[in-house]
Amino acid sequence: MPIAIGADGSRRAESRVWVPEVPVALEFNGLSYAVMMATPQDLEDFATGFALNEGLAANPAEITDIAVAEVAQGWIVRARLSGLGIDKLTDRVRSRVAESSCGLCGIENLAEVARALPPVASHAAVAPTAIFAALGQLRASQPLGRETDAAHAAAWVSAEGAIGLIREDVGRHNALDKLTGAMARSGHPLSPGFVLSTARCSYEIVEKAVRAGATTLVTVSLPTTMAVERACAAGLSLWCLARDDAVTLVHDGSA
Repeated sequence: MPIAIGADGSRRAESRVWVPEVPVALEFNGLSYAVMMATPQDLEDFATGFALNEGLAANPAEITDIAVAEVAQGWIVRARLSGLGIDKLTDRVRSRVAESSCGLCGIENLAEVARALPPVASHAAVAPTAIFAALGQLRASQPLGRETDAAHAAAWVSAEGAIGLIREDVGRHNALDKLTGAMARSGHPLSPGFVLSTARCSYEIVEKAVRAGATTLVTVSLPTTMAVERACAAGLSLWCLARDDAVTLVHDGSA
């Protein structure tokens, strides 16, 4: 049992629940595409969102026959892809044979990092009051976060500030992929409204949000330089350092 040790030397036993983290293999059309460290819940949403955000599918209709299985080493999620993403799938699997390292999250060269994002759709500005309203609901909407204090969350929030859907995972990218997949499978777009993420605002979070169709992203932490550059170039409205009493508008992409 963990022991909490105070600055004064006091010691007390603590009861803790650890956040689940296991290898999750993603297979598409019988080909192994990636192994991610993830929390094994909402894995159908995860596979769907991952495929959409990776550009392996244009819409959830191109992702079928999702099957989730627990194995001795972790979990396997298998799915069938159709559409133009099949070419990207086979090219990626073929190129992986020649790789000597993991690269940049599966991106094979610097030109791909600089590839332009699709322009964000025209959208109305989000009111700061809606952000504060969502933050007030966030903790109560995170069962895994409350239990472990170690899980990230990504939520879709209405323009009025109501959390409509939330997904959690040990990985910040995974949480956003799960949210993307859940929203796509239910037929609901990420805009109007906004995405609220508990993650550090790195460029990958911006990229996933834009490719998923979000028009406004709110994060609890500050962005990196590249995240700001990518958000501005795509026209994504970006709010960061979201707290109960203040929030920072980094870029206003609203019409």
